[in-house]
Amino acid sequence: MEYKEFLRKKAILAGNFGFEVNESDLNVNLFPFQKYVVAWALKKGRAAIFADTGLGKTLMQLDFAQKIVEKTNKPVLILTPLAVSYQTIKEAERFGIEASRSVDGKIKSKITVTNYERIHYFNRDDFGGCVADESAVIKNEKSEMRKKLTEFMRYMKYRLLCTATAAPNDYPELGTSSEALGMLGFDDMIGNFFKSSDATHHPKWNGKRYMLKPHAEKDFWRWVCSWAIALRKPSDLGFSDDGYNLPPLTTRETIVKASVPFDGEMFVREAIGIEEQRAERKNTWKDRCTAAAEKMMEHDVSIGWGAFDYETDALTRMIPGAVQIKGSMRDEEKEEKLMAFSAGEIKHLITKQSIAGHGLNWQHCNHMVVFPTHSFEQFYQGVRRCWRYGQKNEVIVDIITTPGEGRVLENLNRKAKAAEKMFEMLVKQMKNELYLKPDFGEFKNETQRPSWL
Repeated sequence: MEYKEFLRKKAILAGNFGFEVNESDLNVNLFPFQKYVVAWALKKGRAAIFADTGLGKTLMQLDFAQKIVEKTNKPVLILTPLAVSYQTIKEAERFGIEASRSVDGKIKSKITVTNYERIHYFNRDDFGGCVADESAVIKNEKSEMRKKLTEFMRYMKYRLLCTATAAPNDYPELGTSSEALGMLGFDDMIGNFFKSSDATHHPKWNGKRYMLKPHAEKDFWRWVCSWAIALRKPSDLGFSDDGYNLPPLTTRETIVKASVPFDGEMFVREAIGIEEQRAERKNTWKDRCTAAAEKMMEHDVSIGWGAFDYETDALTRMIPGAVQIKGSMRDEEKEEKLMAFSAGEIKHLITKQSIAGHGLNWQHCNHMVVFPTHSFEQFYQGVRRCWRYGQKNEVIVDIITTPGEGRVLENLNRKAKAAEKMFEMLVKQMKNELYLKPDFGEFKNETQRPSWL
């Protein structure tokens, strides 16, 4: 065996498990860059599309599903966050693709759409493939949804994950996507590309922290690119960005100072650490919510993103006609209100990003108020409900914080830079020859056997 062939076999790269299609045979409503992505995903068979919001992931995943139906003559299941299933059905109707929604496990058409919360009603053996929309829901290695989805798709030949935030907190979260697609398992990925440090006693972190091995960084991104494609704009794939220009985004910060000292203390001071930050939030809830309500009422249509029930409850009381969506509501009630806001029937919506922060298109709204947390994914996804391709107006984001929450914003900025680097590395590798064909260079020297053998 030649040394070049030896290295090629040692490389950890995902293969092709699908089939090739001519881009001319794909849905005529797809833009050229979208056709390229769908054709690539079909060739891979098991793939992930990490495309930013507003780039048409819904139509791409619908056409992927349609081609799997035609290939296997079996239905395909599309899983979505709450209320997004209705949006997906509407998109299918718009582009001439037959799809129907099911909440009880019954298959009503070849493309069946349901919410993640309903996955237990369905039999995986009935389907030829599965699509997971907003697949960041499986980012947590220990989450029950990750376990359910991974097991549901385990023996399916065709699988597709779609999200704009593949690893919102740290790169190891890509391992859950890899495992769901049947590539490297999470632990195998960690062993190959990462080193760990025990941060049990660290003042900010708890448990192990994983960092890319310096010598494995290039190989890591090259491996990810063998099963995932990433883009923030069409030009990342060499296509024109015409029509894909985001409007201005204005972020305004309002800092509300505490007027009450912490329990057992005489003087007011800035919060230090998570527990004190939460106490500071509680001590300032009324003033923060008053400031948020005033800003929301300045706009005809607005969203209030709260982090705790006492925040969303207070905002709802302060804003006449505001409608709140709570986690304790039935799914049907949540969906009804989300659809009403999408249709313009509700003007001021109050909820949490964990409830309605994924997948919904709200270009009719260009203002929101945010009580930030350390979750970059929730912040990013919440903002991108409105600030997305297709938005015609400047989007204004009012962030309401306390002095002690400056560290929260620092953490969000750190995670934003890490996410940007992830996309840059993926795009760089996609443009590299290595992405299409492993190239280890020319080894012209003959292999020499040591004298002691």
